[in-house]
Amino acid sequence: MSDELINILDYSIQRELAEGGMAQVYLAEQIGINGFTKRVAIKIIKQELSKQQEFLDNFIGEAKLVADLVHTNIAQTYHLGESQGQYFIVMEYIRGINLQELSEQLYHKQMKLPIELAVFITSRVARALTYAHNKRGSFDQMLGIVHRDISFRNIMVSFEGDVKLMDFGIAKALGYLRNQEGKVLAGKPDYMSPEQAQFKITDARSDLFSTGVVLSSLVLGYNIFYDEKPEKARKNVIRAKLPDFMKIDSRIDKRLDTILRKCLARDLMKRYQSAEELLHDLELYIYGSGYGPTNETLAEFIGRCFGQIPLPNVVISKGDTIPVSHATDWTPTLKKR
Repeated sequence: MSDELINILDYSIQRELAEGGMAQVYLAEQIGINGFTKRVAIKIIKQELSKQQEFLDNFIGEAKLVADLVHTNIAQTYHLGESQGQYFIVMEYIRGINLQELSEQLYHKQMKLPIELAVFITSRVARALTYAHNKRGSFDQMLGIVHRDISFRNIMVSFEGDVKLMDFGIAKALGYLRNQEGKVLAGKPDYMSPEQAQFKITDARSDLFSTGVVLSSLVLGYNIFYDEKPEKARKNVIRAKLPDFMKIDSRIDKRLDTILRKCLARDLMKRYQSAEELLHDLELYIYGSGYGPTNETLAEFIGRCFGQIPLPNVVISKGDTIPVSHATDWTPTLKKR
């Protein structure tokens, strides 16, 4: 990115945070008067794509769509701008990690995510989807938002325990983004719904299947549909037999098994019909007794997992690994809701 762009935007670019197919994301400081600074994330469309009208329209459409999605579990968008032919979105900076990074850290430290926290994280995604799926436009018309890219990399957890749904770049919504559904395959193959993987028209229930993939992956520690070959992963989503979750992991009880299977039902009429319905079952599962995990519970676990809070009576060995015999028996502190 050019120095001229940095100066015009009044941002001090710190470092690159991520790079995707369409854009790059940077950590930056917004510079104001009298020493005012604010950390933000800046998403900049790649220069070679900014000249392609389809990509540019979707980039602008994403910004316009997300700017009006104001919810605690959705990353906020502050500004859409353009300078010297480069388009950019200024977004909330989330000091934390995405679920892919959390998964890799758990594997590295031979840790398992407690069931309660897996369900808690998923419930926050369901909250975000409940809001997005029901969002109405300025004329009270249903926008028909479908995220279409619910996956580990697009869900972040802050070090304070907030769960944030990210990246509506390939979402479809009335009047905001160009949609070539049925012609172009969008999304990550091992997180797609069967209808998405078969180039069919999707509705909100597609996101609920993908949310089920997220939940099962959080619990099991791996994606049941994953394959190194994207085409094979897509075929797995369409027809691979679901595993016996309760046999794979003894922590999974009948209630959670039922939730997983209802999320992952290939028959649309047997799947959850709304994010509200899924949210109800997830929250009943973790709060049914009156006690359950909170943001602080999740923050504590993330802190232990990433070394911000030392695990009690565990000596970190060379290579920063934790013996599984110690690490897997950590139990979250549950609080009355």
